[in-house]
Amino acid sequence: MEIFAWNKYGGFGKATRMIGRELVKNGIEVFAVVPRRKNQKEFEILDGIKVFSFPKYNPFLAKRMFNNINADIYHSEEPSFGTYLAMKAMPHKIHLVTSRDTKFFNDWVREYIHPSYNKFQVIANYLYEDNFLVKQSVQNANKVFCAAKFLNGKVAKKYSLKNEVGFLPTPVEVPQKEIVKSEFPTVCYLARWDKRKRPELFFELAKSFPEVKFIAVGKGRNINFDNYLRKRYSNLNNLTMTGFINQFETDEISKILDTSWIIINAATREGLPNAFLEALAHKCAILSSLNPEDVTERFGYYVKDGNFIGGLKKLLDNDNWRMKGEQGQNYVKENYELHRSIDQHIKIYKNLLNNFNN
Repeated sequence: MEIFAWNKYGGFGKATRMIGRELVKNGIEVFAVVPRRKNQKEFEILDGIKVFSFPKYNPFLAKRMFNNINADIYHSEEPSFGTYLAMKAMPHKIHLVTSRDTKFFNDWVREYIHPSYNKFQVIANYLYEDNFLVKQSVQNANKVFCAAKFLNGKVAKKYSLKNEVGFLPTPVEVPQKEIVKSEFPTVCYLARWDKRKRPELFFELAKSFPEVKFIAVGKGRNINFDNYLRKRYSNLNNLTMTGFINQFETDEISKILDTSWIIINAATREGLPNAFLEALAHKCAILSSLNPEDVTERFGYYVKDGNFIGGLKKLLDNDNWRMKGEQGQNYVKENYELHRSIDQHIKIYKNLLNNFNN
């Protein structure tokens, strides 16, 4: 559905690119078929992944691409109309689905109220990702997975699945070197500056904690909203706004997470964000009004009443954040670590191919 490049930078795309890159390193030929973005050619190679793209106004062209690729396995990293087209093009091949951010109708309503770009884009996404053909395709897949354990029941319910939904974790790089935290209280924001993610709450916290360093990474898809935020909060001396940082081209985000004590997320809705797992991998505690997989409550402070100020104070008091972050890193190592995740992918692919060919 997307890949982390060509001005399309999101969690699905990052996971797709990381998985593809690591599979290539393991000697597997990897293709990706995605909607074409600005300045993207019909065919390009990215980290060894052979990327085909089709015009967004004509997704049916993807069917020909799926046919020409003639892969052994077609793996959708999030269900979409592309899943249906892949099955129609190659019905006698293996088809897998991983659900990364399972949405019911009320989730789409929240997206519509707080769109990343505009309301028309939300409607278009809904039609592409959540029509009856997509549901039918998920039901017909050889195997269905979720990228986070807490999504298991939600995926089964949404798609009316009778068979077990497997767990196929998002790969997360855990630093091998020693992590040295900043001497000064440092918190960060790592997400798009979209209305649904409420970055303004992070900036308002910076006003309330002048003794704490705040680092805001990212930018908004809506340029007007992005400009508004930068102009309104540019006078805060304890706030650094880095702009967008491409994690596949530089290690700047890793350095920011190394020094940060806490990551703050104020979104109205998420799956299990990559940013949560990446922050935990770098021993950051989480401060959020969301609690996917109970990671916020276990490894940070779960804001249930909107009081982010009180939550941040509790994490900063007596260095409470430190133990939370260390426990969080252990959790990521055990469940989402990069090589462990890729090994699981390869093992599943091999088992399915062996059973399919026998």
